[in-house]
Amino acid sequence: MDVRVGDTLVMKKKHPCGGEQFAVLRIGADFRIRCVKCGREVMLERVKVEKNIKKIIREESE
Repeated sequence: MDVRVGDTLVMKKKHPCGGEQFAVLRIGADFRIRCVKCGREVMLERVKVEKNIKKIIREESE
């Protein structure tokens, strides 16, 4: 899956605050993502994140 740092992910499951959009901060074996609504940062396994992605929002800056 083509996920890059700086992308915004729309997830299938919502964060407890009610937000469903997460900004990608770090990629590797784990993903560090930040909830756009409340600002909480979460570190999750790559497999778990890729499985729960509904949509990738990418800002084209070329």
